[in-house]
Amino acid sequence: MTDFQREIHNINGINVVMYVAGQGETLLYLHGAGTFHGFEFAKQWTDKFRVLVPYHPGFGESDDDPSITDMHDYVMHYVALLEALGIEKVNLVGFSLGGNLAARFATEHGHRVLKLALVGPAGLRDKDHPTLDVLAVPPEQLPGLLVSNMDVLKPYLPAAPDLDFIAARYRESTTVARLLWDKPWDPKLHRYLHRLKMPTLLLWGEDDKIVPSEQAKLWQSFVPRADIQLFKGAGHLVLDESPEAVTAISKFMS
Repeated sequence: MTDFQREIHNINGINVVMYVAGQGETLLYLHGAGTFHGFEFAKQWTDKFRVLVPYHPGFGESDDDPSITDMHDYVMHYVALLEALGIEKVNLVGFSLGGNLAARFATEHGHRVLKLALVGPAGLRDKDHPTLDVLAVPPEQLPGLLVSNMDVLKPYLPAAPDLDFIAARYRESTTVARLLWDKPWDPKLHRYLHRLKMPTLLLWGEDDKIVPSEQAKLWQSFVPRADIQLFKGAGHLVLDESPEAVTAISKFMS
C-alpha cells in the first residue's frame, strides 16, 4: 500500500500485519473475505485520520490462527489489538465480512466506537434478498460478481495466476469456510443491533450481487440511528469502484 507503513504486532502469539498512515483520530478498517484487491482506497482517509488497516488472522500477510472458529473470536482479537496499541476509541469501518465483525464489535464494545460505517455488511438473513453463498460459487466466476465494472479488478488479477496467488486465495477461503460453513448468517445478531447507539452509516453499491443493497433497509430497521447511502454503478466492492463512497465515509466520520 503506497504511503502506508507496515507494522507487525504479536497478538496472543499470532503475528498480525497492519498498515498505518495519517494523523488525527484513529480510523480502523476491517476488511472482507478476500484481500487480493488491496486497500488503496484507504489512502484518501489519511488526510483526516490515522488509518489502521490490519489483516485478520488467516488473511493476507497475517499468520493463521486455527483457534479462531467464530466471529466473536475475531471481536476479542481486535479488543486485544487495540489494547496492545494503547488505543481507547476508534472510528470503525467494516466491509462485508468485516462489516459483520464491526457490527458485532460495536454491539459489545460500543464505548470504544466513536462512529460506525458498515459497507455492504454480511450477517443478517434476508429471505427476500438473500446473501450469495460465495463458498458455493466457482472461483473463476467470483471476480465478475464482485464489481459492476470488471476493469476495476483487472490490475489485481494475474492473467496466469501463479501458485502463490492460488495458495493465498485457498488459504483465505479456508478461513472463511471455518467461520461460515455451518452458520452463513447469525440468527441472533439482529437482537443486539439496537445497542448501536453511535452514529452509524450503512453504505452499499446499488449493483451489489453478493449482499444485495435491498438489505440496507433490513439493517436500518434494527439500527434506529443508521443512515443509508447507495452508490450507482458500483457492486460489492463499492469502495474500489466509487471514489464518492470513499469520500462519503470520510465526511461522515469527520
